[in-house]
Amino acid sequence: MERYDAVIVGGGPAGSTCAWRLRRAGFEVLVLDKQVFPRDKVCAGWITPAVIETLHVDVEEYRQGRVFQPITGFLVGWIDGLATETRYGRPVSYGIRRCEFDHYLLARSGARLRLGEPVRTLDRTDQEWLVNASIRTPLLIGAGGHFCPVARFLGAQPGGGEQVIAAQEIEFEMSRQQARACRVAPEIPEIYFCDDLKGYGWCFRKGDFLNVGLGREDTHRLAGHVSAFSQFLKRRNRIPQDTPERFKGHAYLLYGHAPRKLLDDGVLLIGDAAGLAYPQSGEGIRPAVESGIIAAEVILAAGGDYRRENLEAYRRRLMGRFGERGKMEVPHLFSSGLKQFIGKRLVATRFFSRHVILDRWFLHSHQPVLSTRR
Repeated sequence: MERYDAVIVGGGPAGSTCAWRLRRAGFEVLVLDKQVFPRDKVCAGWITPAVIETLHVDVEEYRQGRVFQPITGFLVGWIDGLATETRYGRPVSYGIRRCEFDHYLLARSGARLRLGEPVRTLDRTDQEWLVNASIRTPLLIGAGGHFCPVARFLGAQPGGGEQVIAAQEIEFEMSRQQARACRVAPEIPEIYFCDDLKGYGWCFRKGDFLNVGLGREDTHRLAGHVSAFSQFLKRRNRIPQDTPERFKGHAYLLYGHAPRKLLDDGVLLIGDAAGLAYPQSGEGIRPAVESGIIAAEVILAAGGDYRRENLEAYRRRLMGRFGERGKMEVPHLFSSGLKQFIGKRLVATRFFSRHVILDRWFLHSHQPVLSTRR
């Protein structure tokens, strides 16, 4: 029987960040994940300088043998409609491949790893958790994404009653011929809103890798919307004509629309398991990283007493950082109120595209960096 100070289920950015912070404080931490890393992960994959600063990433070290694509602007518009380009003259984000980024963070965390092992059983006994009948811990942290088994233990019902964003995307390494045919500039990702404002698509070139995807608030005919978007990009000669059509799907909850229970005695949810993706863009890496840091700091302050009342500070700090659930500044990128407010001309205007869609919704440049100690 193994025993750890904390067991984290899920080795993505939320789980590895929380493990990294706890390990620096001397905790014995185990990360359990059903996948073996590096693993394939569908994600458009860009991180802001705020994420790099929070994680204290050594950029020069990271870029050795990994994709690290500076982003200095965006093209924003409508599918089959107008678009406008915004240039910043400096990097405002960096494109990464999630298979590389997640593996880097997990290896750097210093935690013990049991990879390729799913959670089979989960029991609460004598103020401890018993995981897979072989691991004991007083503290369980759910970081396993939308379908996290810890979230299900706390009552979450993925696929039943939760309002999710469904997305499909593909990422592949282009051949030389495909790279020549791709008109998307590596430093200028392209974002295109659906005509009904129920979602948006993107295409993003990271060196020789191309990522194309689309997400929507409804799952009805999602594959059809994705196929139509891909055909639109090909008609505009933005992507190679022989871009693969076998897209992979995933789902996530938006902050403010996630009714999940965040904590209980000896247990916390972080990242996508808690439903923390930004409501305006659906981006989840920064909220995942920050929730991992916040959770670790609350855990350390609890001094080994992980009763619910001592972990309640985690909920309060999330509210202080991301806003009160159900009372967001912009409740949902695709809300009915926003549909009445936004017209096609507004999205395609340079001012609104830069200062609202990009600066506020996608880059969150108004939000200060979550500082952490080295």
